[in-house]
Amino acid sequence: MQIYKILRAQEWATLRDLGTSPGAPIDQADGFVHFSTADQVQGTLEKHFADVEDPLVLVAMDADLMGDSLKWEEARGGDKFPHLYRALSLADVIWNREILKGSDGHVLPDGVE
Repeated sequence: MQIYKILRAQEWATLRDLGTSPGAPIDQADGFVHFSTADQVQGTLEKHFADVEDPLVLVAMDADLMGDSLKWEEARGGDKFPHLYRALSLADVIWNREILKGSDGHVLPDGVE
């Protein structure tokens, strides 16, 4: 199952260049990396990134390969969200794509499934 992480361009560059990342500042503060499922990612984008003008990157990862470090926990609206209790690893990445911002807000790239 693919899960998704929205990163600012600089956060993606850190992961890409160093091969590992503690995630975004909110991830570091909460003690885990926040992810979304395909059904949740648009809501996450609208709720947490609507006012972000900086380039954003959508990163897809395979939940099944993250082992016991990935926990499914209740969050927004009682939905269970995937939370990773370790650093992100470039080895986890299946693909990454830029999230474009149009006149009506951010638009998720193709491939979210």
